[in-house]
Formats: sequence, C-alpha cells, structure tokens
Amino acid sequence: MARKVSYEHALGTDRGISFDPLDGEIIEKLLKKDIREGEERLMLALLADAIEHFQKHVLSKDEKEKKLFQEAEQWFLEKDNDGLFSFEYICETLQLRPNYIRQGLLSWKEARRKECSVEGHRAGRAKSVKTRVAHTSARFSKTA
Repeated sequence: MARKVSYEHALGTDRGISFDPLDGEIIEKLLKKDIREGEERLMLALLADAIEHFQKHVLSKDEKEKKLFQEAEQWFLEKDNDGLFSFEYICETLQLRPNYIRQGLLSWKEARRKECSVEGHRAGRAKSVKTRVAHTSARFSKTA
C-alpha cells in the first residue's frame, strides 16, 4: 500500500487534477522544440527575403530598390555582428556556411552586371547600326 501512496503523491494531485512531472518535462521539451523550429523558420524567411532583395534589385535604377539591394548586400557582408538576426548568426543556427553564401552572391552579382553590360553594349550597337542604315537609306533615296 505504501507504493500506491507514494506514486499518488508523485503524481501531485491538485483539486482533482493530477500530473506527472515527467509529462511536464516532455511537454516543455516539445514546446522548446516548437519555439526553436519557429525561430529557425523565421531566420530562414529573413535569409530568403534578403536574397530576394539582393537578386531582384541588383540592377535597379529606382532609389528605393537600390536601397533595398544595398541594405541586403551590407547585411550579407557584415561580420563581427553577434545580433540574433545577423547573417552570421542565422547561418550558424541553420548550419549554413556564410562565406560560401557570400561568395556565391557576389559571383552572381558580378556575372549579372557583366551580362547586363554586354546586353547594353549590344543594344547600343544595334541602335547605332539601325541609325546608320536609316541614314544611308535616306541618302540613297534622295539621289535616286
């Protein structure tokens, strides 16, 4: 009978509500896990948002969009920031390599800018060729 009493005492009855301390620990662990997963989802969303701004506005002429790009780039390049939502801390928490991501983003940026520069050069060249053709055609039509 002593066992039954000590077991009931361990369950801790409070006005008809009983709980097992082990269940409380399990629930607490689950809550911490959910909180942790929630924090990681938030961090991942922040990282994805920064990457989106970086890529979407890399070539922007609009001042607001340029600012979004610059803020994202600055956030990626910032080191020695131990803040909860710093790029370094987020990468550490999500088990990502920040230098690898930085290198990839900067390489992508340079490739995108070169591509745009080449496209701009080609467009400018095509425009000048059209102008020369139009000018030459007009000159020949006057003499004919």
